[in-house]
Amino acid sequence: MVEPFMIFAMVLYVTLCSLGILANGFIVVVLGREWVPCHRLSPCDMILINLGASRFCLQWLGITHNFYYFLHHLQYSKEPTCQYFGIYWDFLNMATFWFATWLSVLFCVKIANFTHPIFLWLKWRIEGLVPWFLLISLLNSFIVTVLFFVGNNTLYQAFLQGTFSENTTLYGFTRKLEIHYFLPLKLITLSIPCSMFVVSTVLLITSLRRHSWTMRHSVHSTQDPSTQAHTRGLKSLVSFLVLYALSFLFMITDVAVFSGFEGTWYWPWHIVIYLCSSIHPFILILGNSQLGGTLMKLLLLLKVFWNDKRLSPPI
Repeated sequence: MVEPFMIFAMVLYVTLCSLGILANGFIVVVLGREWVPCHRLSPCDMILINLGASRFCLQWLGITHNFYYFLHHLQYSKEPTCQYFGIYWDFLNMATFWFATWLSVLFCVKIANFTHPIFLWLKWRIEGLVPWFLLISLLNSFIVTVLFFVGNNTLYQAFLQGTFSENTTLYGFTRKLEIHYFLPLKLITLSIPCSMFVVSTVLLITSLRRHSWTMRHSVHSTQDPSTQAHTRGLKSLVSFLVLYALSFLFMITDVAVFSGFEGTWYWPWHIVIYLCSSIHPFILILGNSQLGGTLMKLLLLLKVFWNDKRLSPPI
């Protein structure tokens, strides 16, 4: 019998991922409509559409995988299905981390005010480098996926062969592979984009705080529109930093504790894993004038449609 808490957590997980799918799909559709006529996007929109697409696919894959595992967890590890899910999940997850990192780097280079020669060189050339950044991200994600596939395939072949002695159980072999192969690999591959993200975000927050402090003392009022805009930007960046850092920690913990949590805590654990990819798209939409304006128009149309439908006389 399924516990009420588990049912509640399952519903909350589906709701959270559904909202994330809608938000990421909205970003892809809006920016895709802009790209189709002219086949050009700004560097920021290029990263946003790739980030939205990767998160959209990742959350659909996550829902499918988690329900399949929940319903067939006894035979899951003995089937090749776990390898297929692992290939797509590793690729999309790594690509998502890199795209979010490049978004932070782009914001830092374009907005922050530093006079270091390297920073100034990046500021002048960042627009031409963004397509190469995205290509490198996809290539790096593919290489990491291959490395994870090697480990998963080794584990799967061990299941098929069943060549375990009494001193080496299947669980012991799996645990050793997780600790000595998957965990170091994930630490190395995720720490690189995470470190770049943290550095660029902290630099941008420092620059904005300095600029906001200067403006506040020059106008002597916190109600100045520019000061309020910088304050909103700081809040958005801090929330992005917290969500990204939590996502990184949860991914590492998921490997360290071997397949995450089971039983009652299975669904709450996956809620926190997919928290960033579900909440951050709304921050991006509200912080982008084009995406936010399109959303407001869509909500206004829905409101008008609902009012017309409610006020229309019955036939």
